[in-house]
Amino acid sequence: MTAVPHPAPQPLVTERLVLRRVRSGDVRAVTRLWTDPEVRRHLGGPVIESVVRIRQRRIVGAAGFHAVVRAEDGVLLGLVTVEDGGWGGETEVSYQFLPEHWGRGYAREAVGAAVARALETAPSVVAVTQEANLRSRRLLEAVGLEHAESFEEWDAHQVLYRRRGAQGPDA
Repeated sequence: MTAVPHPAPQPLVTERLVLRRVRSGDVRAVTRLWTDPEVRRHLGGPVIESVVRIRQRRIVGAAGFHAVVRAEDGVLLGLVTVEDGGWGGETEVSYQFLPEHWGRGYAREAVGAAVARALETAPSVVAVTQEANLRSRRLLEAVGLEHAESFEEWDAHQVLYRRRGAQGPDA
């Protein structure tokens, strides 16, 4: 019996953006996300080179990783990840955007679309950020996630946000 490969999910298109699987031509920009000190400020700092090389080999076409590109010119702005069975077994969303694209609403638009799509099938979506990352916290609240708990991990105060879908408990 031959296994039938699952088709790649359709890109997610918003007013200004396309969220699609990562392509080989995206690796350079995605590598910047992993190594830029400002992007990684609340994510434990830049990723070490040996780990970057491993990630570069695995990211292209990987399920759950969405390159966020501007529809008008195809410029890669960031990365949104949706992981089934992430934090505590719930669907988890995370995101990183290049600093030159901050403050234009791209992250809010992309994360909001990714959360909405995930909630079509998942009972809830969670996201974790450092308590000190006020920009990220405002973004999560803007796309409908609510503060669910606080805890300490990685020597920093963390906050967990959650949004329940229509079929989730307490919906």
